[in-house]
Amino acid sequence: MAKVYVFLADGFEDIEALAPIDILRRGGMDVVTVSVMDYQLVESAHGVSVMADALFDDVASFDDADLLVLPGGMPGASNLYNHEGLRRVLVDQYERQERIAAICASPGVVLAPLGILSGKRATCYPGFEQAFTDTTYTADLVTTDGLVTTACGPGAAMAFGYELLRVLGASAAADALQEGMRYNQLIGE
Repeated sequence: MAKVYVFLADGFEDIEALAPIDILRRGGMDVVTVSVMDYQLVESAHGVSVMADALFDDVASFDDADLLVLPGGMPGASNLYNHEGLRRVLVDQYERQERIAAICASPGVVLAPLGILSGKRATCYPGFEQAFTDTTYTADLVTTDGLVTTACGPGAAMAFGYELLRVLGASAAADALQEGMRYNQLIGE
């Protein structure tokens, strides 16, 4: 079972955090939600309060992470980027050649300035690709390039979750969940 940390900050986009968390947990992944705020009860961009599993400073190490996930939303993405400890953890994960994923504003607001998207293909919410100085913008719902997975926004949240299961080696679980959650019917398959 892969270890996944999903980072939450005030202003996160509700569905971009909760849909992938739900899908990853249904797929058998060990998912820990982590607040980068000074408190565990984090408020989404639309006023939904979510109790994170842990505070950032209470996690001894993120070295066991198979995947780090950043929801988007504003000011959620900016709040993630403004957390110095999270920036350090993301760079360490990238340098260890472990998986990182971000959706919506977070690829442009968080990953691009850290150099994590350098030389890669990536997607994000339209307009945030302006931060892609040496990244090829795909405009796709979801893009995986090497160890980095990005997605374009709220409408891609479920596809993002299924892709994260696949990159973690759980393709059969992703396929079964897509069918069982009626996602295939939604996309006309």
